[in-house]
Amino acid sequence: MRIMRAAYASAFDDDNPLAALGVGEQPEPAPPSPDWVTVEVKASSLNHHDLWSLRGVGLSAQQLPMILGCDAAGLDPSGAEVVVYAVIADSADPRGYSLLSERYPGTIAERVAVPRANVVPKPAGMSFADAACLPTAWLTAYRMLTTRGRIHEGESVLVQGAGGGVATAAVVLAAALGKRVYATSRDAAKRERIAALGATALEPGARLPERVDVVIETVGAATFDHSLKSAAFGGRIVVSGATAGHEPKVNLRRVFAMQLEILGTSMGTAEELAGLLTLCQERGISPVVDSVFPFSEVEAAFARLHSGDVFGKVVVDHTR
Repeated sequence: MRIMRAAYASAFDDDNPLAALGVGEQPEPAPPSPDWVTVEVKASSLNHHDLWSLRGVGLSAQQLPMILGCDAAGLDPSGAEVVVYAVIADSADPRGYSLLSERYPGTIAERVAVPRANVVPKPAGMSFADAACLPTAWLTAYRMLTTRGRIHEGESVLVQGAGGGVATAAVVLAAALGKRVYATSRDAAKRERIAALGATALEPGARLPERVDVVIETVGAATFDHSLKSAAFGGRIVVSGATAGHEPKVNLRRVFAMQLEILGTSMGTAEELAGLLTLCQERGISPVVDSVFPFSEVEAAFARLHSGDVFGKVVVDHTR
């Protein structure tokens, strides 16, 4: 049995998820069928999904230890540079799929096994660190704007709670697509950084200069009423998270009077990931990176994400 270094959930701790994080030797995952391949991971990035896993959400004690991580870029068995797509068909899951680190070992390891169809060519010139930011947060934001939000020429976007991975990605992508972008943040310093990315930065709950066509909602209860009030007639409110409460009050009169759509989404397809990679290459888009940690300091990377003070993605460099 081959051994590799990895970061994994060794237990569950709802109050202090960092206490449940283990770092050390784990067995290399064995491809369960011939159509799976093993990718040598060069870089990975962290998501709040990893913290939820450490809290025990989506995992059972029987699955421990579970290697964490959804995002990775690296080398396939032929040596080609690839990005790992984290969604795997799973008939036992009510969604019809599971993510890496839910049923199969994740990406914060020296190697990860995935179906051959889950390796997507990495654009030439894109760093492994940048590529590792894209498969979860950036893919989710891309799908929110395009497939689910159906953003059209001349339309406008509100991004609630910009600063986190998905929200920051949505600001950058919407601006690159030529949309009028508004973004909220409680933090004045983050508002300055949001403005530098091409958005009109506002305090939470602020009145917008116009009602918008698409709202990107990852915050939840704390911002949802503002999202409803900010949406134009026929607007789409696309939800992919609820970091500040999952049970908001919803004014249904506004929903039907303004003919609003409230749309849920998560992740995206492998084809959408390929489209995102192409868009980033063609438009010269670089992911917003909060910080890069060597794998030897992966505990500090998790602590950084858990601090809630991030702006963009936290990346782990597996070559160090």
